[in-house]
Amino acid sequence: MPVYLLDTHVWFWLVRGREGRLAARTADKLEKAALGAPLGVSVISVWEIALLASKGRIGLGMPVHEWVESALNRPGFTLMGLDPGIAIESCNLPGGFHADPADRFLVATARLKNAVIVTRDKRMLKYGKQGHVKLMAA
Repeated sequence: MPVYLLDTHVWFWLVRGREGRLAARTADKLEKAALGAPLGVSVISVWEIALLASKGRIGLGMPVHEWVESALNRPGFTLMGLDPGIAIESCNLPGGFHADPADRFLVATARLKNAVIVTRDKRMLKYGKQGHVKLMAA
């Protein structure tokens, strides 16, 4: 069974409930996968949630630290940290990946952890088609 790494928006949607944003088949597949191994959430996604909340682009209904703690303590999720190898890999991605640092960290994490990124990000999906990282469209 593959290891899944959730892009920030996918993690947010799963925590918030389907809300019509995540395809039912994708949500079902992830829920089943989480029974065998926790779904990975990068610490970079925690940073992105905090950034989006601080800019008023998402509402959490509670302070961001409480939302993150609650979201990470739900069954089926595990936090994936950053390490020097991921930091270095994020600067040396093959194939001309775009400059967004959060996306670069996610791709580097997936490459080094042999994980499948679950995303709806068109740029990441295009990159995955080049064969540089495993992706699943959300």
